[in-house]
Amino acid sequence: LFLYFPLAVIVLFSFNADTVNSFPIQHFSLKWYSVLFRDDELLQSVGTSISIALISTAVALLIGIPAAYAMHKYDFKGKKLIDKIVLMPITLPGIVTGVAMLSFFPFVGVKISLTAVTFGHITFLCAIVVTQMLARFKRLDPYLEQAAYDLGATPSATFFKVILPNIKTAIIGCVLLCLVLSMDEIPVTFFLIAGNNTLPLEIYAMMRRGITPEVNAISTLIFIFSTTAILLSMRLNKEK
Repeated sequence: LFLYFPLAVIVLFSFNADTVNSFPIQHFSLKWYSVLFRDDELLQSVGTSISIALISTAVALLIGIPAAYAMHKYDFKGKKLIDKIVLMPITLPGIVTGVAMLSFFPFVGVKISLTAVTFGHITFLCAIVVTQMLARFKRLDPYLEQAAYDLGATPSATFFKVILPNIKTAIIGCVLLCLVLSMDEIPVTFFLIAGNNTLPLEIYAMMRRGITPEVNAISTLIFIFSTTAILLSMRLNKEK
């Protein structure tokens, strides 16, 4: 009740026809959703967040799935150390990661921009993908791979035609989780962005000028999207 009642209040206020949020609500309306979809700056920030989330998630999957498969299948020197290193981006405070990247990226020639933000998101999303997929690989029947080899399949054919189809639900769930986390990211984005804001930073800027029902409307939409994606992710990751 303590955690979720405030969310319910935000959803309720998003339908308030008045500018001032107060109980009891005199009139209900979709007015602020209409205002929201006419706000060019807010819509631009949504587009920026979606673009970064899609690119970051795609790259994280391309890196994270093979990395998780290798860590599951092979024993090699330094494996335990790599396990700990992979978890660092999600265990360290976001502000520490953001400051570190702010110092490092210009040093290697990456300007503070949306490109830097994308690299920053890829860093912690890779950790999410590796941990999620590694857990799924551990639940995968090892005899499937052996059977494929017995039938003459090459290692690459086994991976793409046997392994991936059997973990597709986990991949979809991982994609949904990564999209939610990327769309919601603030600390790393705050230190690396220049110019266009992402959605969380745009909402933060709006709230500094005073909370308006428009903020309640966009918060409600984010809440619905995030909740749906996380529930789907949890359900898909439980499937065998």
